[in-house]
Amino acid sequence: MFVTSHPQVRETLERALAEDIGTGDITSRLTVPADLQAHGRFLAKQSMTLAGIELLPVIYQLRGGAKVHLQKESGASVPCGEILATVEGSASTLLECERTALNFLQRLSGVATLARRYVDAIAGTNTRVLDTRKTTPGLRQLEKMAVAAGGATNHRFGLFDAVLIKNNHITAAGGVTQALRYAQEFKGPIEIEVRTRAELDEALAAGAKHLLLDNLTPAEAKEWIAHIGGRAKVELSGGITLETVRSFADAGPDFISSGAITHSAPAVDISFGLTLD
Repeated sequence: MFVTSHPQVRETLERALAEDIGTGDITSRLTVPADLQAHGRFLAKQSMTLAGIELLPVIYQLRGGAKVHLQKESGASVPCGEILATVEGSASTLLECERTALNFLQRLSGVATLARRYVDAIAGTNTRVLDTRKTTPGLRQLEKMAVAAGGATNHRFGLFDAVLIKNNHITAAGGVTQALRYAQEFKGPIEIEVRTRAELDEALAAGAKHLLLDNLTPAEAKEWIAHIGGRAKVELSGGITLETVRSFADAGPDFISSGAITHSAPAVDISFGLTLD
């Protein structure tokens, strides 16, 4: 689930370690004997959906290595008090990697936990929860992996892998029909946002097969989806919260997208404790 061999992942970890350690961990150098060995454990301080645990071996390897024993895997539902992983090696190495490791685990598990809550909220419907491009700059690859760990579905990764014609594209192209016509040279997925019933009918007449309906109420969404009648896939978005997502899913869309899964996910509470051999 977490592809640690992806070059962007390794680069992100390298940058995070360099940002924190810089020219060296002064405190550990002054207070910890260079040859001291230690054990550490990562402990869940709340219930969560875990994500990013597979990054730990890479983080320690980048700083000279340590023995990492993963007790859980990404996607696992973990109760409060569970040990997530243990590590043993140089005390200085464990200490200098502590914050970077926790930052990734807490952030990514927060994303996975919120994604799982959205997925659970619409259980029993035929709707899938999608993420968006509203990710932390530089962390998109990892945050989308975390979304998947939470059971939600990744939307496009960027501007390069799918066409999503939004309102400003429609304005620039000169209308719905023109925008769809221009996009036909792309052989991958093509989705278009429609804001009015007139745009909806124009898009369907122009052969649109994937529609984005933005900022509707659940009642409006149900009406529009009934009007579409299966002629195109439907995605709902715009202000859909954890409290309202079920009512939108009951309107019958194929997808619901939520930027909140990544841009507003609170970090979970994970601790790291050090013990000496």
